[in-house]
Amino acid sequence: MKDIEHLHTLKSEIFDIFMTLEVNEHEQRKRKAAVRYLKARRGIEQRLEKRQLAEEIAELPE
Repeated sequence: MKDIEHLHTLKSEIFDIFMTLEVNEHEQRKRKAAVRYLKARRGIEQRLEKRQLAEEIAELPE
């Protein structure tokens, strides 16, 4: 009986470790996705700013 209890304890510990690893991987994926989103957003904003600046410069009298 003691062996069965030890086996259940061991299974629980392994499962807890596995779940911790899964949570950590999920958090890393979320952080990476947030970084990609931020880079894309910055790229879009920079492109719009360049376009607006080019339009404003083109409108200046020479």
